[in-house]
Amino acid sequence: MAQLFHRRFGFLFRLGLIGAALAATTGVLLWRASMAYPAGVNDPIEQPVPFSHKHHVGDDGIRCRYCHSSVEKSAFAGIPPISTCMTCHSQLYTDQPVLAPVVEAFRGGASLRWKRLNKLPDFVYFNHSIHVAKGIGCASCHGQIDTMPLTARTAPLTMQWCLDCHRHPEQNLRPADRVFDLHWKAANQSALGARLLKAYHIDTARLTDCSVCHR
Repeated sequence: MAQLFHRRFGFLFRLGLIGAALAATTGVLLWRASMAYPAGVNDPIEQPVPFSHKHHVGDDGIRCRYCHSSVEKSAFAGIPPISTCMTCHSQLYTDQPVLAPVVEAFRGGASLRWKRLNKLPDFVYFNHSIHVAKGIGCASCHGQIDTMPLTARTAPLTMQWCLDCHRHPEQNLRPADRVFDLHWKAANQSALGARLLKAYHIDTARLTDCSVCHR
């Protein structure tokens, strides 16, 4: 009877399995490393206009909700339309070269293509409004954004980072009137957090369910 496979087939097959296992293991390790230390944290990226939160928020006192108007009612915080920018810049610094893309886009009825800093994978569900409603402050995820001449991502946004907060949300909870205060600190966060956990009706037993973030 003729031999169906080459006599070295078994050896080559096992060698292939070992190679595939090593490749898969290496891929997982590289993925975990990239998720633990994602590129871009604390590094500003080039934008169509070098927008300064330090100037607009820190110096001029413009509130988060003036530009990010949907942060309390939508999953997406919202990027302000150019008409919002031109509320001030139709009168202020209109002829400055650095603002030329804004003015030209406004006059031409176009939009600016801002680059997202905080972007989650498509398989992750995130809703800004529920976090704001439950007392998570802007600074918890975005850092001291009012001190940034150029905006940078300050949180890794890894699964582990999110789970750490979902397991112990009391460490980040604030009173509703302090959510947008970028420099607010509780005198006793442990006591306050425990009280707000009940006041906001947060069920910590469900916060780590897969379906909370993966729908």
